[in-house]
Amino acid sequence: MARAEPPAATFERRVLRSAAEHHYLRVRLELPDGGARPSVAQFKQLVVSALRELHGEVGAALPVDVLTYEEKTLSAILRVVSSGLVKLWSALTLLGFYQNRRCAFRVLQEYIIRVQRGVSAENSWQIVRRYSDFDLLNNSLQISTLSLPLPPKKLIGNMEREFIAERQKGLQAYLDVITTHHILSNCELVKKFLDPNSYSVNYTEIALQHVSMFFRSEPKWEVVEPLKDIGWRIRKKYFLMKIKNQPKERLMLSWADPGPDKYLSDKDLQYAVKLLSSCSHPYIYKITFATANESSALVIRPFSEKGTLKDLIYKAKPKDPFLKKYCNPKKIQGLELQQIKTYGRQILEVLKFLHEKGFPYGHLHSANVMLDGDTCKLLDLENSLLGLPSFYRSYFSQFRKINTLEGVDVHCFGHLLYEMTYGRPPDTIPVDSFPPAPSVFVVSVLESILTCEAMKNGMPTVSRLLQMPLFSDVLLTNSEKPQFKIPTKLKEALKTSKECIEKRLTEEQKLIHQHRRLTRAQSHHGSEEEKKKRKILARKKSKRSAYESGEEHSAKYSNSNNSGSGASSPLTSPSSPTPPSTAGIKFTASDLLPIPFNTLF
Repeated sequence: MARAEPPAATFERRVLRSAAEHHYLRVRLELPDGGARPSVAQFKQLVVSALRELHGEVGAALPVDVLTYEEKTLSAILRVVSSGLVKLWSALTLLGFYQNRRCAFRVLQEYIIRVQRGVSAENSWQIVRRYSDFDLLNNSLQISTLSLPLPPKKLIGNMEREFIAERQKGLQAYLDVITTHHILSNCELVKKFLDPNSYSVNYTEIALQHVSMFFRSEPKWEVVEPLKDIGWRIRKKYFLMKIKNQPKERLMLSWADPGPDKYLSDKDLQYAVKLLSSCSHPYIYKITFATANESSALVIRPFSEKGTLKDLIYKAKPKDPFLKKYCNPKKIQGLELQQIKTYGRQILEVLKFLHEKGFPYGHLHSANVMLDGDTCKLLDLENSLLGLPSFYRSYFSQFRKINTLEGVDVHCFGHLLYEMTYGRPPDTIPVDSFPPAPSVFVVSVLESILTCEAMKNGMPTVSRLLQMPLFSDVLLTNSEKPQFKIPTKLKEALKTSKECIEKRLTEEQKLIHQHRRLTRAQSHHGSEEEKKKRKILARKKSKRSAYESGEEHSAKYSNSNNSGSGASSPLTSPSSPTPPSTAGIKFTASDLLPIPFNTLF
């Protein structure tokens, strides 16, 4: 019996046509031998010559527009009909000479990123980045040891439309990850990538200039080394110091310039900063020297080899960069219950002291708490005087009930307590449910601060937290008497500054609330369910309008026949109902391929 032969293989040819009428290319002309640079007219003529050389007069007739041209960089954006893309690309690739000089065209694959800071669309801008820029950023962020979803490189076929579309989605996902990560989004690398104009200044050099000027009048100090990137603030720099006649003792100098919430006058700021060195409290880290002028403040403290409370939780080395220390801890483990109780009580006691003194703080987080044996001591009291933004501002600015600096301190304490308990920050705020904790009393305190109900009802007071079972039975053995004398005139200035800070926070929260309401309304209006409802309503309205129009016409026709005038009106069809008006949005083609994508910053 003869075996049946298998059917012949069949192939189907499919041609994928782009819906876009035009294609956009960013190209750069390279002249390795140097010489005169072509003008825009000469550049356009060079493109036409390349088309003629490869494709003849038919190719030279291909409509190509030079939308922009930079003579300094010899780069341009070209627009060509989609059907002529291959002809243009091949002609530019094979061109080798310009005016008897070697030349080469490079087709650049670039992405337009629309960046927006905050909720105002007016505070937005566009930047252009190549894949190599993303790759460079990703390599720089490897210090965090996080696994970031950057799309992989592709050597062959990386200019195909389908691949570019997929890469664009991947890059959007990559940006979403780094801009929603609390530490990464605040680091200098990401901010310079997304907002190069605002972060072009070298703050380390500026800090060194100010420190050098200070040393002219205070020659007993000496810089040992800069402590690069140990903090999260871009505009606050740290240096390891020593006193010349005490070379073994190490101190840490911090320098910062004023922030957006600086409301003290220059005179009051200088006086308040100098006053910090006179503050004596068992749970405030001692300041050796502090001074300020109209443009910055400089504070010197003893350097602790043990580091901060955050270093203890993350098992980190104090001198390592912030990204390396805290982004991706090797081992996630919270503190013991007794440590949580003792450290928590100490921190609440110092917050209560500052609130009673009328001294605004608002900068509590685990990296601002220094460890001295078994004692926690608060750092960076100068931050509020300088008007610097809080580490957790992006969280508490979402909730309108957290509208005082006392409430901000309590909210930040909730973050710190969560970190001490679970060895990591909460994934989201508010927190829906809490993992098992060493004590139900810990969860009780966390629920009073970080849950959705707490955000709606407002924060408990520091005094209320001290009365809760987790902290009420903690015995404090330190007998040092707190001392911090603030003159009456400065108290009034601090009170006014605090009110201004809270007013700006309230206004920001109001804008965010309005933006959320608008976004929810637009999302609801654009949902599939709402579209179906509107279609059904439009059909009913159309039918009702047609029915009423028909009845009206019948009544007129009947009256006309009954009138006996002899002049009957001609029969007409009922008028078609007017469809509901719709607002259209016209999308214009991007200057570059692929389509721009958005990033909130």
